[in-house]
Amino acid sequence: MALDAAWRGAVAELRAEVRSFLAEERERGGYRPMVDGWVQGVDPEFSRRLASRGWVGMVVPREYGGAGSTALRRWVVTDELLAAGAPVAAHWIGDRQVAPSLLRHGTEEQRRKFLPGIASAELIFCLGMSEPDAGSDLAAVRTRAERHPDGRWVLNGTKLWTSHAQVAGAILLLARSSPLGERRHVGLSQFLVELPRDGVSIRPIQTIDGKAHFNEVVFDDVALPEDALLGTEGEGWRQVTMELAYERSGPERISSSVPLLLAWGDSLRAEDQSAREEYAALIARLVMLRRMSVEIAAELEEGSVPETRAAMVKALGGEFEQRVVESVSRFFGAVPSFSGTELETQLAHGLTHAPTFGVRGGATDILLGIVAKSVGAR
Repeated sequence: MALDAAWRGAVAELRAEVRSFLAEERERGGYRPMVDGWVQGVDPEFSRRLASRGWVGMVVPREYGGAGSTALRRWVVTDELLAAGAPVAAHWIGDRQVAPSLLRHGTEEQRRKFLPGIASAELIFCLGMSEPDAGSDLAAVRTRAERHPDGRWVLNGTKLWTSHAQVAGAILLLARSSPLGERRHVGLSQFLVELPRDGVSIRPIQTIDGKAHFNEVVFDDVALPEDALLGTEGEGWRQVTMELAYERSGPERISSSVPLLLAWGDSLRAEDQSAREEYAALIARLVMLRRMSVEIAAELEEGSVPETRAAMVKALGGEFEQRVVESVSRFFGAVPSFSGTELETQLAHGLTHAPTFGVRGGATDILLGIVAKSVGAR
């Protein structure tokens, strides 16, 4: 696919349509812009309004209830939603990586069971990856999935930092399905677990902003049917690696703090020379990172799985988002209020969320290790 031709054809009209929708939503009080809207903005009704326009499940084929569109057009829509600080968390995980994983690895029965709910934003998904002793190092997961003679599975273990599990209707989970050997990446499998379910305990974790985006999810002898397995038994690591290209390369790794950046830009005066120079430098970096991200979207559209380049975008994007918060805070020169002006509110949320920018989706040192190994192998 020629990126520039596709880009020129997709951008202008679609961006205008999304911006018009968002302006109407704000005017009627449908939402208030926020930093990290894809994490803290859980609004199922808003997600369903997006879905009614075909802006959720965009890459899901029409036969499964989706729009049958392209990864590039989806990139445009998500970029606009994030820049506007829209509350998109309710559908984000299912739309971003569960749907593509189902299309790549799922059975026909699994696709017909889960994809329509994702595309309509009626089904909220969460991810069961990180654990108390396995954050960015997913190969260290200890949650066990044991297959019984009758074919069913039994889960035992704990997942941590699971976003929105308390409102989710299903979780895509990574577990160890065979004993740990010398090669830690071998013997992992993925499972689709509907919620609520006997034996599953969900405990919200309150963060510094007073909210509970994250959860501890405990599995105690949780029985699953044989068809809960996603893809091939023992191939969980390979499957998750493919998913991470979607998770790490998207505009949410760059634009989570853009609502704050834009609010700051609107407040700058002509005489604020040093602040305007910093703002211009941040905008220049944003343009570069967005270009990298959309090029990966084009590769995903062609069927490639650029794990290394996705890791680069995630590492650089996390650094950029933290710099946005640090820069605005430095020039703001006061303690912001959660109930103040739009700029103050955005900065207050930015300060509470900034520590996570370099951790979620893979800590920066882990991501740099991925890039270094790839370069060293060439």
